[in-house]
Amino acid sequence: MSAVARHTKLKIRRVKRSDAEQVALLSGQLGYLATSAQILRRIKGLKPASEHAVFVADLPAIGIVGWLHVSVAHVLESDTRAEVNGLIVGEGQRSLGAGAQLLDAAEKWARQRRCTAMNVRSNVIRERAHKFYERQGYEHYKTQKAFRKTL
Repeated sequence: MSAVARHTKLKIRRVKRSDAEQVALLSGQLGYLATSAQILRRIKGLKPASEHAVFVADLPAIGIVGWLHVSVAHVLESDTRAEVNGLIVGEGQRSLGAGAQLLDAAEKWARQRRCTAMNVRSNVIRERAHKFYERQGYEHYKTQKAFRKTL
């Protein structure tokens, strides 16, 4: 089956609990190892549900080939915006349109919540992802360092 034929059967939908195993496998490809139990617990913990969405790209013959988590960000320094917290399309399925369709679904969701902008952060080593976001109309506006402290 050609990439075009597969692309037309791709369905973007909200995540289901039964997707946890495939979501976990894809997370590992991004470098964030997780078990299906951890993913399920995290999905359940996205509260309030009205301010979070997890979309999956489902290809009937294969299963989940990508996912995107988006949330509403209420911050003092700007108007309400949406934040892409994670986006992954599986190896072997990239550049076939799943990422763009996931991003489109997230942008529509954000507009429905009156967000005025969509932000996404991407690791400096992910040059292919940077080009993808630029093709989708995103502009690189800031470079920063990330800090973490284990609690």
